[in-house]
Amino acid sequence: MSYFSTRGGACVTASQAILAGIAEDGGLYVPSMFPQVNDELLRRMEDMTYEQRAVEILSLYLEDYTRDEVAACVHAAYTGKFDHPEIAPLHALTDKTHILELFHGPTLAFKDMALQLLPHLMKCAQEKNGETREIAILVATSGDTGKAALEGFRNVAGTSCTVFYPMDGVSEIQQLQMTTTDGNNTHVIAVHGNFDDAQTGVKALFGSESFVEKMREEGRVLSSANSINFGRLVPQIVYYFSAYADLLRDGQIALGEPVNFVVPTGNFGDILAGYYARCMGLPVARLICASNRNDVLTEFFASGIYSIHRLFYKTISPSMDILVSSNLERLLYEAADRDGSLVKTWMELLHDCGSYSVGEQRREWLASIFAAGCADDAETRQEIRAIFSEYEYLMDPHTAVASKVLRDYRRETGDDTVSVIVSTASPFKFAPDVSAVLQGQTAVRHLDAFACSDILHNLCRLPVPQQILELREKPVLHEAQCDKDTESMAEAVLTSLRGKEE
Repeated sequence: MSYFSTRGGACVTASQAILAGIAEDGGLYVPSMFPQVNDELLRRMEDMTYEQRAVEILSLYLEDYTRDEVAACVHAAYTGKFDHPEIAPLHALTDKTHILELFHGPTLAFKDMALQLLPHLMKCAQEKNGETREIAILVATSGDTGKAALEGFRNVAGTSCTVFYPMDGVSEIQQLQMTTTDGNNTHVIAVHGNFDDAQTGVKALFGSESFVEKMREEGRVLSSANSINFGRLVPQIVYYFSAYADLLRDGQIALGEPVNFVVPTGNFGDILAGYYARCMGLPVARLICASNRNDVLTEFFASGIYSIHRLFYKTISPSMDILVSSNLERLLYEAADRDGSLVKTWMELLHDCGSYSVGEQRREWLASIFAAGCADDAETRQEIRAIFSEYEYLMDPHTAVASKVLRDYRRETGDDTVSVIVSTASPFKFAPDVSAVLQGQTAVRHLDAFACSDILHNLCRLPVPQQILELREKPVLHEAQCDKDTESMAEAVLTSLRGKEE
């Protein structure tokens, strides 16, 4: 299968797309077609392990990898790395509402589902393409991708991983997870700005001829571990199929019965994977896009206009504090009937003017597949409280946004289709905010994230994850900072890489 750029250029193999991360014209790689999954395979998936399901789906896209290579990568990614035998288990709140728990990996967030696999796919891609230079991974994170990428690429030979995160824009636990990461090839840099600044800067580095040339001179080639890299996106398709197979196995649905997926998202990669699963034949009725107060996606699906001329808010769901949703470009490519020149025009309008419009006909097409809603911090807190009170189930703030949006969607539409809420992080990653919801702000005012984790443990009878306990004693190893302009970020990368070499 070939891969094209969303902006009209390039035709590469899967391994080449994974190595490059982003197309030379600035576009994102997309598959030339969507392979189809029939009822027979869905039925067989009922009795498969998560690893076996992953091999089935990934092999359809990674055609220049052998099936044995895919299986070896999957085995290395998931064996012994997750604290639940099912990797991505379903938890039933009711017979109509299920939680897909994607936080059982080493960094307690859904990014592990892809970033435990990507390094193995990338190493294999290096060998296939005769690439002997160091693969220099650049990552912008709104909180979870950073640690997951660092953990995935830590000490992987022939690679380095540099993560930019927004200063004061992640939770205390998220920051500590990143800044305490050891390894001989990991680098963490705080950006004086928000996530959009970090993401824009990283994209600019890929497009900077002078920076790319300096990296080449030092024996390095750039790639990405953000979801702009198709190698990050394709593993996420798997858990939509896995959730459906589990619903079949447990007798919650009949084969062919459609389900809804509700996804808290900021950069649009997670829910886009659900759209790709739908295009492959998975019976998905609606994909419900859940946003926090930074509701640019909610407004886009309602109006067909994407505009970043709006205030940016810091919320208790910081991984969704995003105004420029990079992966939406891949959906726009489909909305534009795969007209890369039109997508390029929209992206230029966004860059130059801060907005673009897809028109009413395309908006109606999007509305036939996607619903969208949002929840502010007050509503998110109330949802955490309500779900815990009613079901004794503890949600992190991002999952709670999705739960509230589903509640609103059902009230407004009367749609009682079986729905799966995609849970993206452990509540312990956001212990101060979650414990404040349950105990009151006064009770936690002077407590750090670790003390708040103890509160959650005592309240909910849930063990504090080992990954959190270990952070108490780990020293901070990364203290680099930089301004948000491209030149400053480029210098910070080069300084970090050269420093490790010394």
